[in-house]
Amino acid sequence: MTAVLSPDEKKETLEAVWRLEDTKEVPFVIEIGTFHGATKEFFDDPAAEVKWSEELHRMREGVYDYGLPSIKPNQGIGVVAAAFGCEYTVNNEADPWIKSIISEDNAEDVYKLKIPDVEENGVFKKVWKRIESLQELSPMPLRMVNVPSPLVTASMIWDYTSFIEGLLVFPDEAHALLEKVTEATILYIKEQFRRISNLYSVGHEALYIIPRSAGVRVSDDTAAIISPNMYREFGVKYNNMISREFGGIVVHSCGDVQHVVPAMMEIEGLKGLDFTMPQVMNWDNLRNAAGKTVLCLRQRHWDHPKDAGIDLAEYSMKLVESFGRRGIIIETSAATAEEARALGEKLHQKLSR
Repeated sequence: MTAVLSPDEKKETLEAVWRLEDTKEVPFVIEIGTFHGATKEFFDDPAAEVKWSEELHRMREGVYDYGLPSIKPNQGIGVVAAAFGCEYTVNNEADPWIKSIISEDNAEDVYKLKIPDVEENGVFKKVWKRIESLQELSPMPLRMVNVPSPLVTASMIWDYTSFIEGLLVFPDEAHALLEKVTEATILYIKEQFRRISNLYSVGHEALYIIPRSAGVRVSDDTAAIISPNMYREFGVKYNNMISREFGGIVVHSCGDVQHVVPAMMEIEGLKGLDFTMPQVMNWDNLRNAAGKTVLCLRQRHWDHPKDAGIDLAEYSMKLVESFGRRGIIIETSAATAEEARALGEKLHQKLSR
């Protein structure tokens, strides 16, 4: 069995990737188990979150990859929308469900919305308490609480389907909402940076480090269902504002985002793109981005069709053959610790020079 890397070795390689430098091995991380979300079991119980994280990293002992122990604060993607007044429902299936407060029937109400006070708003205060509790309960560093892009938050505040239509029918109202949401998001990010004393990554999801020099990672899933020109007008503009504020941005989206990759590449200070690769049907546009920005390529076992029999190590090699070795991070997973150790060995053999 290959000796696992030291924390310094992992950090050194990842830092080189974020500088778009060549590395001896394409770094990868291996999650164990299934998706871990802000469900009822964890949402209001920081001790349960710490216990889950400790168990995960205990299982990961002996796994060869580039992940390090950290805690996902796990409050879901809807915090900013909830702070604007949307009701949220904690459930047993996924992150809290968000109930919209705007539709085509009251689009003009976007002008009445007030930007929530980042220190006094009840929803934000709950997040700050969560961060405080996790830091009291464990010495492990924290990832950030999920930062949705302005486009994603707006699509939660404004009924999703109605919002997508509203980009065409009510563009002024959509921009008014996005401007307020962007301001609130910037305040939200700043407050997280202020309150997290031992920050692991400027992302919330992956086990690999996204360094502070990359700015901040945003979840921008709405991008997958709008046209490139609509994304330029309603997505790029507001992501630019966040990127300018924090010295860069890493943009994540699930779904088939191939058509908006050229528009995403126009974002000022773009440091990385983070995609779920089995959902991207054509990789040509993304190949054009290779070497120009970091590509965080996700393919966990549950991202592939059930019972498809995908060899995750072979698929990872296919990614490297398609996009090259420079500026690439692969995120994958295994169902059990034993499978993770075996997968780590296979990936090391395939992805090292």
